[in-house]
Amino acid sequence: MTAVHYADSPVGPYSELAVSEPARLGLRIGMCVTTMVVTSPDSRVGGIVNWGFPKELGTLAWTALDAGVELAWKERDVRVASRPIGRHGLPALVPMRSVQRRADGPVVVPGRVRGWARPARVSVTVADADDPLAAYAGTHWGVQVRGLHLRMDAARTPSGLLSSLRAPLQVPEPAVFVADGRAA
Repeated sequence: MTAVHYADSPVGPYSELAVSEPARLGLRIGMCVTTMVVTSPDSRVGGIVNWGFPKELGTLAWTALDAGVELAWKERDVRVASRPIGRHGLPALVPMRSVQRRADGPVVVPGRVRGWARPARVSVTVADADDPLAAYAGTHWGVQVRGLHLRMDAARTPSGLLSSLRAPLQVPEPAVFVADGRAA
């Protein structure tokens, strides 16, 4: 589970809460985002169309605490609080791969995260015991990253065992359609 507040992005500032699970596409192993809520409509459209992320709009409240941060998802009463351990972070560069389903089929989305990382205690609270996210409730070890820089490359449609790096880079469809099916 990740809780992020972007102070600056191509679509402006927004908050995001995401849940990922291990997945694979052929031999390609990665993480599949199964739940994602954002506060920006532009981020939602871009995430769905370009990368296949299941983004939905929601009310997220980002709060800086004395010893960390908290992100609250109001509609589902889910809270994620992070409290860092130690005073200083270490520089980190983490490659990542997301395996998603987009309108044109399964895609592999490479990316990388960099910033100053330090260990943290993460507390997840889910008010409804029947909520699918209730399995994540409790206290966990985690990482808090300051000065986060996230880079997501274009999604690639794999064709064959080793071709994900050579696959065509294309957007499957325009973000907006008019009633007769022409691109707006």
